[in-house]
Amino acid sequence: MKLSRRSALTAAAGLATSLSVRLDAADAASGMKGHIHHSVCKWCYPKVSLEDLCVAGKAMGLQSIELLGPQEWPVLQKHGLTCAITSNPVKDGLGGINKAFNRVEHHDTLVSAYEEWIPLAAKAGLKNVICFSGNRDGLDDETGIRNCAKGLQRLMSLCEKSGITLVMELLNSRVDHRDYMCDKSAWGVALCKAVGSERFKLLYDIYHMQIMEGDVIATIRRDNRYFAHYHTGGVPGRNEIDETQELNYAAIMKAIVATGYQGHVAQEFIPKRADAIASLRQAVGICDV
Repeated sequence: MKLSRRSALTAAAGLATSLSVRLDAADAASGMKGHIHHSVCKWCYPKVSLEDLCVAGKAMGLQSIELLGPQEWPVLQKHGLTCAITSNPVKDGLGGINKAFNRVEHHDTLVSAYEEWIPLAAKAGLKNVICFSGNRDGLDDETGIRNCAKGLQRLMSLCEKSGITLVMELLNSRVDHRDYMCDKSAWGVALCKAVGSERFKLLYDIYHMQIMEGDVIATIRRDNRYFAHYHTGGVPGRNEIDETQELNYAAIMKAIVATGYQGHVAQEFIPKRADAIASLRQAVGICDV
């Protein structure tokens, strides 16, 4: 089939643009210090398509876009990105933040859901799958640890076989997630010890833990062996992580690097500025220590 001169020029321009985008991304990646593996949570950018976030993220040095499910993983792979931690399976209303592993009566449903999800993640070459404790709803901390451990232990052999780590997120119960049980790092560490497998760890969300307990850098230095993943967010407000909030993210990132951490750090703040991508680019720069 013959090409017209105009269509040939259009095709050439498209190739040039594509090459330019790839070169820009390569330049951005080569300009990164390489100590932090950068990621972002897609849910914070509802007005940006996944395709557009992949292109913009790659250009600014991101290696991952996360909290996504199996139907979205191929899009990331197309752009040479990974999903540092996947979203959670929800079955019969169970598996989300409010109703999860701290209730024994949820275990059969949750184990069944994760038994389907974990092999999918492994087949896609992913490493971490998120999970939650559930709300207290009157349950005491010790019983919650015991119940969670009992359910999670049922999945450890599959995780070990698949090379997948189940990662429970630490969330604040004061502002965003009232009554959530896994709301203190000490509780989470105790649960890790009760589960007794390297395939179960914590997502240390810096925003949430600053609200609940502070002492972020000391906690990272002390308990980092239990942390498989990190999230950011400005305090107060969960917005940009710049000088408008109280945390020194450059210092926090240096503390994470000093532990020898090889995983990802994900931006999980909600941009207030009109140019959300510019806010993300600024945050990646702040964290690239």
